[in-house]
Amino acid sequence: MHNAAFAALGLNWRYLAFEVDPKNLRSAIEGARAWNLVGLNLTVPHKLLAVDMVDVLDASAKTWGAVNTIKFAPDAAGKIRAIGFNTDADAIVTSLREDLKVELRGAKVLLLGVGGAGRTAALKLAAENVAELFLVNRTASKAEEITGEIKRQFPSVKVSVGYPKANIDLLLNATSLGLKPDDGSPLDEKQFSLKQARAVYDMIYKPAETKLLIAAKAAGCKTANGIGMLVHQGAKAFEIWTGQPAPVAVMRRAVEGSVYGV
Repeated sequence: MHNAAFAALGLNWRYLAFEVDPKNLRSAIEGARAWNLVGLNLTVPHKLLAVDMVDVLDASAKTWGAVNTIKFAPDAAGKIRAIGFNTDADAIVTSLREDLKVELRGAKVLLLGVGGAGRTAALKLAAENVAELFLVNRTASKAEEITGEIKRQFPSVKVSVGYPKANIDLLLNATSLGLKPDDGSPLDEKQFSLKQARAVYDMIYKPAETKLLIAAKAAGCKTANGIGMLVHQGAKAFEIWTGQPAPVAVMRRAVEGSVYGV
């Protein structure tokens, strides 16, 4: 999507993918700085690690506690600094509103997974003034940690660890369960029925329909996958690097063509 956007704006830029072991992340960031790259995107498991590896944290990275975008830019003395941003948080809520028409203020939300993007989602949902937030995570202590953080930062939001008993407005999957064909459901259906949810959003976008989304459709829920989140976080990163408005429609067409062959 970035290369399609560069072409649409006539920029002689190139976006490339590199696999980096977490133990080599600091070296990779320094290497990118030495090569005079404009910036980087980071995905799991690098988003939390990078918080301590950049020179400056933008307000977005400070607020959400994770870095998924880096821009290399000179300071007043001409020294190149690595500036960390987070474009995931705004992308999540933009996609929820566009793709599911969900009104987050006052909503009751069940979030599955609080690592990486899930942690960012939990904090952003609280900032959007959801009424109730239920957190479920494989490691309960992580969910409890985020619960405490939300209670401190957003005391008006009712937050708890575990499944809700009553109906909810939105179920959001931020786990990786569903990426592989033999993955089980991220949802414990003995504790929560999809018929209790009005809408279900899965951050996974490949496959286009995970087992969770298929089951949610069958239960009568409105559904959406994470393609919108992917596009909007990328569009914001594009604007950070280039200083120009992102051609979002071009980027979405490129993603859908690449991922789904349409």
